[in-house]
Amino acid sequence: MRRLLYLLLAGSLVLSPCSITLAKDAPTDKKATSKEEDAQAPTSETAVRSKHSVSIGGHSVAYTATAGTLIIRDDKGQPQASVFYVAYTVDNGKPEKRPVTFLYNGGPGSSSMWLHMGSFGPVRIQTDSPTATAPAPYKLVANNDSLLDKTDLVFIDAVGAGYSRPVGKAEGKDFWGVDQDVSAFSRAIQRYVTINNRWNSPKFLFGESYGTTRSGALVDALQDKGMAFNGVILMSSILNYGVRTPGYDEMYIGYVPSYAAAAWYHNKLANKSADLTAYLQQVRAFARGPYAAALAKGQNVPPAEADEVARQLASYTGLSADYIKQANLRVDPARFRKELLRSERRTIGRFDARFEGMDEDSAGEVPDYDASDAGISGAFITAFHDYISGQLNYHSDLEYRPTFADIGKDWDWKHQAAGIKRPLQTAYVAGDLAHAIRTNPHLQVLSVNGYYDFATPFFITEYDLSHMNLEPSLRGNVQFLYYPSGHMIYLNTEALQKLKGDLARYYDTTSHS
Repeated sequence: MRRLLYLLLAGSLVLSPCSITLAKDAPTDKKATSKEEDAQAPTSETAVRSKHSVSIGGHSVAYTATAGTLIIRDDKGQPQASVFYVAYTVDNGKPEKRPVTFLYNGGPGSSSMWLHMGSFGPVRIQTDSPTATAPAPYKLVANNDSLLDKTDLVFIDAVGAGYSRPVGKAEGKDFWGVDQDVSAFSRAIQRYVTINNRWNSPKFLFGESYGTTRSGALVDALQDKGMAFNGVILMSSILNYGVRTPGYDEMYIGYVPSYAAAAWYHNKLANKSADLTAYLQQVRAFARGPYAAALAKGQNVPPAEADEVARQLASYTGLSADYIKQANLRVDPARFRKELLRSERRTIGRFDARFEGMDEDSAGEVPDYDASDAGISGAFITAFHDYISGQLNYHSDLEYRPTFADIGKDWDWKHQAAGIKRPLQTAYVAGDLAHAIRTNPHLQVLSVNGYYDFATPFFITEYDLSHMNLEPSLRGNVQFLYYPSGHMIYLNTEALQKLKGDLARYYDTTSHS
């Protein structure tokens, strides 16, 4: 689907949402910056406004939708990129009291279409999740769970994705990297805040998947420029791309609770607990205790200990102890997705393990595709095109890129992290986020996680956020929420409804000093 994190976390590339065996979603034009497209990209700021209303929680909310472009400039004032966004602002709201939230997806290389069409905007696409959604006609519905009653919303496309493009002498490489991307988003957000008189509004960042990587560094970068934030919402996080470094076992440990959740959902446990939350607490203790201790011994783990750990892991994950021992106690997530339902000739999804897929045969090592990606992509892409032109009346000669594969392929992973003198060779941003909290002790970070997410497993997120070395007085600034859904939590409409309620309370407590 959308996020080039897919290859990285799926283990199908050496490097490697977040996307990809996904050449299918990439544009056919493989040029990173086409001169023809550059000529068509707006070189001045545009804005197409329209008036609407939506019922949220039984109350009618009147709002203005603005689809347009922001021009970001280099240090010499020359235009570098045309950044596409869609903003929803409540009519007659007072800017100094009205929160504004900037939302984006990840990839790297993804547009913001997924959050825009699926989560908290005033309309959303209706899908058949967790089964594959039938082809068109699709149904866009008014979103009773929109966040528009609590905050204005600004969905931003990364440069090269969606309708955002380099302009002038700029090229894709000027934006396609951890720090380059943060710089672009920082300038775009500052520009939006300036031209819309929102400097004194409560401000939030909301990123999904690689968007959480962006948020960790971006909030620190913006605060260094004097723009303090009230909160950061991290949905389906990846804060450390070093987790898959060969020779280390943290990835295997981090996936065990996600394996257990999937086995629980698909009824593959001999003694299934009625309470998933309590059950996963047991699994966490095993993963961080006996399992981690066994893996730390490497090839020298005693046979009796390996047998016992394999037996316990089998009881938690629904796999056989023999299979686990054949994998040297280390089951790759792609292998798990093939193995769990092998006897039923089914696979489970990567972005959302609730989805089931069917391969050409049941003998393979890993799934042929991600059922949770294939099951929704057509609906989201079609819905966006129909909505942006039909309801928002925005038209462009550019191709809208849900995901642009060239971005992830050419991504510069080096990162100049806060407090570290030499650039890191891969993205690690939990330290940046910690620095942002220390320098702004009012900053509230909310980590929202899907139990069935195999792209960014929640146990690894817990590890990263608990290793920020925060003082006891600041540890309460980071909170966790969990939902019975996958990477895109909002695909489960019951989870979306609960998440909206949780976020409403979060905004109520963090929007005021």
